[in-house]
Amino acid sequence: MRERARTQLTVKDVSKAYGDRSVLQDVSLTVRPGERAGVIGDNGSGKSTLLRLIAGTERPDEGGITVRFPGGTGLLPQVVDLDPAATVQDAVDASLLELRELERRIRDAESRLAAASETELAEYGELLHAFEERGGYEADARVDAALHGLGLGRLSRDRPVGSLSGGEQSRLALACVLAAAPELLLLDEPTNHLDRQAAHWLEEHLRAHRGTVVAVTHDREFLDRVATTILEVDRDRRAVTRYGDGWTGYRAARAAARRRRAREHQEWLDELARTEELVAAAGQRLSGTGKDPHQGFGKHRRSHEAKLSGRVRAARQRLERLRREPVPAPPEPLAFRVGLATAAARGAGGVLAELDGVAVGDRLRVEGLTVKAGERLLVTGPNGAGKSTLLRVLAGDLEPDGGTVRRRARIGYLPQELPAVSSGRPLLSEYAAGRPGPAEEYAAELLALGLFREEDLTVPVAALSAGQRRRLQLARLFRRPADLLVLDEPTNHVTPALVEELEAALAAYPGAVVVVSHDHRFRAAFRAPRLELRAGRPC
Repeated sequence: MRERARTQLTVKDVSKAYGDRSVLQDVSLTVRPGERAGVIGDNGSGKSTLLRLIAGTERPDEGGITVRFPGGTGLLPQVVDLDPAATVQDAVDASLLELRELERRIRDAESRLAAASETELAEYGELLHAFEERGGYEADARVDAALHGLGLGRLSRDRPVGSLSGGEQSRLALACVLAAAPELLLLDEPTNHLDRQAAHWLEEHLRAHRGTVVAVTHDREFLDRVATTILEVDRDRRAVTRYGDGWTGYRAARAAARRRRAREHQEWLDELARTEELVAAAGQRLSGTGKDPHQGFGKHRRSHEAKLSGRVRAARQRLERLRREPVPAPPEPLAFRVGLATAAARGAGGVLAELDGVAVGDRLRVEGLTVKAGERLLVTGPNGAGKSTLLRVLAGDLEPDGGTVRRRARIGYLPQELPAVSSGRPLLSEYAAGRPGPAEEYAAELLALGLFREEDLTVPVAALSAGQRRRLQLARLFRRPADLLVLDEPTNHVTPALVEELEAALAAYPGAVVVVSHDHRFRAAFRAPRLELRAGRPC
């Protein structure tokens, strides 16, 4: 308990920039001992930077960070850097280096116990205590448990790391960090490359961890099951906001903030209306003072006009201020627009798209597929089974080598990959591309979605983060009517909060939807028949 009281993780007035790009500005936060903090935010917002600053692999430009954990600190970077020439056992041994050194010092002290002084005996006791606190006696068992839990139990310890797939290397790096059992765990996207079973094992392992966890993640299941507090990194403000009570508390706080914004906007509208009425009524009274035969003359009349004129002037000033400083309404809930063909086709049970005898190399064979108005379909299957290829053909983004494709409706398509960054034109121009009139006419429409700020509209597309480019794709999809939505991994590069808005929009959309997704919670919420693809098999 004495050492636990000395643990500390404090960030004070920290700023960090890369060249001209400021990532974090005057950030202050504290993570209490034993907390499990989930770090969320847009891609490029500074989440990984924050983790590296806490780990000490990078230094802040300003401010200070205090990390004091007697039980050690372990970092899982988003991009692992294991030696390809090393074996799996080498990687494990490297992760346990501190424990192995502690064990060596214990053995060395034991060899001198017969003639040890009181000081040496006390030092030996401290070494034993530190080894026990770090779980040194269970280290090898933890290695086996972590490898097994993360799906690497059958991996030969003599196998070279370079022969492993990228996903296997990531899981090995995670297993090594967990096996070392540091008091502070810093994990960057730990559920990447994990199937549901491995992710569940990790969640249970972290829930049982006696130390502190700070994890960057987009995984809502992980946040819901593991996080006791949420740290949201805001890319626009370059700030970090703390929310208590985990994912549930975060969602409740966001809902309360939306209600508060709506209330403040309505109060502004009410005051604006009252002030406009006051100015109009006072103006009428002022203009009528010279026509009232009972108003009197001389000094009394001039005094009355002065008082009335003062009230009118004050009301007009208040009206000018209200108009100059409007309180914006919160964005309307995101909603997909229905195409003109949907209602007619749905009423007649009409077909929106058909694939007949379609083939694309050895990647895809579709004997027959029909999508009707209002239908929903979740396309599943292992990597390489042709899921993205099927969606590209359905959307008209890829011409098949053979077969027939018929489309009788307008299709909204969201590809899995972000488009190549080559455009130097501003965000607003990219959003309005292909639509009549100047781009400026669409500024209010885009801002109403709540996906961008006004100052973002002039930023070149090439300077946008991956998360911002994904939001631009979604914005175009939301504002252009479609009868059939074809969505390939729609939650990629999207914050957990925006994913929930996307789910709500899809639930309310009456058109047809065909989706590919690996997001466990998204798949559970998207209630639809499944089309399972298998590599080399026709569907």
